[in-house]
Amino acid sequence: MTGTPFAELRGQLQQAATEFAGGTDALEDILIGMVDDVDRAVAEPLEIFPVCHHSPASALAMARRLREKRPKVVYLELCEDMTPLLTELRNCRLPVAVQAFASDIDGFPPDWAPLSVVAPITEASAEYQAISYALDTPGVELVLVDRSSDHVFQWDPRHDRAEPPAQEDDGPEAALHGEAVGIEIGDLRPRFAELEEHLLHHGKVRHWSEWWHQYVEVPLGDSDHDTYRQVMFLIGSLFRRLAPGDGDRVRVDEDRERYMWSRMREHLTATGTDPADCLYVCGAFHAASRVDEFGVHGSDGFDVSPRTATTWQYGLIPSSNSAIEAQFGLASGSVSIAATQWTKNLKRTGVQPYRLEGQTGRKKTATKRATTKAVVPLAGRPAGDRLTGFLRLPPVLDALDEDELLGWSVEIVRAARRNGYLASTADAIAVFETSLLLAGMRDRAKPTPYDFQDAAVTCIEKDSVPGRRDVHRLVEIMMGGDRIGQVGYEALPPLARDVHDRLAPLGLNLQQRGVRRALLDMTSRPELRACSDVLWMLRRLMPHGAARPVMGERRLGGQSIQESWDLALGTHQRALIELGYEGVSLEQVLEQRLRRTAYAPQATTAEVLAAVEDATLYLGGRRLADELGTRALDVLTGERTVDGAPEVLRRARGLLAYYRTSEPVLPHWIESFVRTGYAHYCTLLPMAFRDEDATVGQVAAMLGFLFSMESLALSLGCDRAQLELAVAQSHPQDPAKTALLWAAQVQLGTLTRDELRARCDELLANPLVVPSYPRYLSGFVHALEPVPGLADVVVEAVSNAFGRLPDDVLLPWLPVLITTLRSQAAGLAPLLVREAGRTFPARLEELDTWVPPWSQRQAALPQRLPAAAGAAGAALLPAHPDACDAWAVLLGCEEGWSTTSPSGGIPGAALLSTHPATGDAFAELLAPLSAAGVGCTGDGRRMH
Repeated sequence: MTGTPFAELRGQLQQAATEFAGGTDALEDILIGMVDDVDRAVAEPLEIFPVCHHSPASALAMARRLREKRPKVVYLELCEDMTPLLTELRNCRLPVAVQAFASDIDGFPPDWAPLSVVAPITEASAEYQAISYALDTPGVELVLVDRSSDHVFQWDPRHDRAEPPAQEDDGPEAALHGEAVGIEIGDLRPRFAELEEHLLHHGKVRHWSEWWHQYVEVPLGDSDHDTYRQVMFLIGSLFRRLAPGDGDRVRVDEDRERYMWSRMREHLTATGTDPADCLYVCGAFHAASRVDEFGVHGSDGFDVSPRTATTWQYGLIPSSNSAIEAQFGLASGSVSIAATQWTKNLKRTGVQPYRLEGQTGRKKTATKRATTKAVVPLAGRPAGDRLTGFLRLPPVLDALDEDELLGWSVEIVRAARRNGYLASTADAIAVFETSLLLAGMRDRAKPTPYDFQDAAVTCIEKDSVPGRRDVHRLVEIMMGGDRIGQVGYEALPPLARDVHDRLAPLGLNLQQRGVRRALLDMTSRPELRACSDVLWMLRRLMPHGAARPVMGERRLGGQSIQESWDLALGTHQRALIELGYEGVSLEQVLEQRLRRTAYAPQATTAEVLAAVEDATLYLGGRRLADELGTRALDVLTGERTVDGAPEVLRRARGLLAYYRTSEPVLPHWIESFVRTGYAHYCTLLPMAFRDEDATVGQVAAMLGFLFSMESLALSLGCDRAQLELAVAQSHPQDPAKTALLWAAQVQLGTLTRDELRARCDELLANPLVVPSYPRYLSGFVHALEPVPGLADVVVEAVSNAFGRLPDDVLLPWLPVLITTLRSQAAGLAPLLVREAGRTFPARLEELDTWVPPWSQRQAALPQRLPAAAGAAGAALLPAHPDACDAWAVLLGCEEGWSTTSPSGGIPGAALLSTHPATGDAFAELLAPLSAAGVGCTGDGRRMH
């Protein structure tokens, strides 16, 4: 090892370890091992270029090296299956993220779906420089060598435990990436918490991004190529050797390194390229690798498992500085500050960066930027030891740029004023002086953007935030803001392009972020009807806010003639792009989703009926609706609970009304659904009345289905006796369900309305039942769903309660009634209110003379007459003999009529007095007619 360029440095570190540690120990192994890692990486024939993601120093060094070396092949640490996407970057405005997406998975746990992998790319990153150079330079090949997106999840340590991949916290900053797994090219951060805490403490910084900016970005900003490489190798080796002993994560890292070196050797062998003409761009953590497969002469034999049968879709989605910071745990504003630092580095050094030809969002420069001529190392001559000199140099103290700091101070005060702060010129001076003070306290000659941010918060943000943004956020915006990328039209998937083409008649730039108002008058412009169809499908498929109707509706059997929409497709571009991964048109995606919902293992009847309704509303035709309706019939027969009965009733009623008004005949599936549903709910009805988990609303919905569709069900062959038997077998214990059962008996005719009123009066007369009377009323209100004709009885029951109960009972009871009705029968209360409005007087002065209708009804009822001696009612028989003759023929009586009796009366009348049971039975049978003034009075033996 004495002949290597780092022999002197190795000896010095060994001596230092012996002196400070008192002998050979782990410290010496770490220090010497770090030098060995650097020596090994520097000596590799295939040049390794270590980078850190979103590092302006790495991007600047990359641009310099590419212009110096002009490699013919660039190997890049990025998922190899994302290669076709890179050419589309020129049609986008950075930052964007390269995405692999899979909704239908095969080979992974079902609860992982959908799978998503993103790799964000910004302009201030070394990877973008390499991509731009390779794509715009003739004869240069770009090869992605990292594992595929499928292997990202195959090698996930949680795969063996069948746990879903860990996701970042959902928040507004991470919204552009959704729940994707982030692949950070050039991952470089200490994995040893104690090391990071030590660096932050002694560096007098708050977070890792600030430490990196102060101690890596600034020193390496003007360094030469060899120094940059060796320092990055050293940092990567340090973090790697001090990584915690997480076996799963270390195994994945080493497998990735084996995979990348195996792919590079395969490419070199297949193409015959000289390794000296190649450049390998990877994270500094992976550059200092110790696996046996390292290098062009490394060992072979690394076996890679085949990909699963999962179908992957690829595309570009918008990204932003905030999304990158949130996903990779960076400090807020660090990516924006890095972008500002990148611009300053280019201006200071004069290096001309690489940008894709025709890059969207880039202004064309009139003159070509002057470039500095760097010294190119001689071919075949290894670089010497640059680490020793770099480590011995004292910290570089940048000269204070007062103009820049003054500009920052004035600008932040101006921004604070616009956001409601009472800032003044004195605050600008205070921010300037405080920035210098903080830099001095932290041993810095020049305030960093983080020092300035702390000073601005201290001096301007006193005790409250008057607007939406605090000063911390205002500084981030001032330093570059949350730049949000955009995917150009040419790079969109076919579905997204089709959406923009179909909405072109609106005349709006829907690719811009923000809300656009669209006005559609289908009467004067019939061609906008197609745009309306697209917008309603987007509302159904995309997140809330992407397409929001302001005016207009889409319902069964009706369409709007004018509509107004708020559209934000540019803001929700990611969601639109991911729709393109599911199909080539909105109709195809909607059909797939409806089928997926209907045929899900846990699908309910209500959900399938909702899918039928959506298929009818948005897709038209009968094919899909009939198929899903048949599926709803199958699901209904398999349900054993009544949880979804209210939703089933609502949707079945709507579909039935729609088909009755728009179709010449009812579809076969809905006839079968009504027939099967009638028998199904009759079977479940007694159990639902007794089940404590079944709510009164659910039971009322079952009765509503049975009563409202009874006529159609009977015409299709159902038997009403099944419903009568189900009601007769129901014996509820809950007061609300008991009242509901009484209403059902009234509808079936087994209980009269007068008997129902009498039962309500008995409840009010019983002091033990009065506290639970609101629950009875709740059941009566729910009964308006299946028996709307009982509205007058319910109004009467409530009115009698208010009229008869004393205040000491009514006042404690009233809040219970209100809360019960509000929580359990809020949807049916309007029907009760309308009936009350028809019953009670409309003017206050009429209330004194108003007589309740039920009181008038009771006064008009005929009084029961006392039983009279003799058989006066027998005069009805000789006056109408046909009925008796028919009974005589039926019974075989041949005696005929007798004219007189020994007592002078009618002889047949003695039979009624001898056998009164028959007359009483007829009286009960004719009782419903009694309320109308026709029937029997007295004891059943006197008829009129």
